[in-house]
Amino acid sequence: MANVDGNWNTVTKSPLGDQQATLSVTSNGDTFTGNFNGAMGQTEIKDGKVNGDTLSWSLDITVPMPMTLTCEATVNGDSLDGTVTAGAFGSFPITGTRA
Repeated sequence: MANVDGNWNTVTKSPLGDQQATLSVTSNGDTFTGNFNGAMGQTEIKDGKVNGDTLSWSLDITVPMPMTLTCEATVNGDSLDGTVTAGAFGSFPITGTRA
């Protein structure tokens, strides 16, 4: 199981351009809590799950419009790679490095 805890500097390649944010992760067994803090605001992680080296979570955003994003990322050492899904808008890559 990977060490997933800590702060991650992430970039999501969205239709609105590169969205930078800090993902904060505090794991507890097979779950985690934290927040996602970027230029479009801060939101709490919902339904954070840890499965080996894979994180999955959702979060509610209000900018540019209210919606729930679902996310999954795999941690490999001090980097993470995954996908952010924005409902009908599709999926976008997310990458990150440990802060």
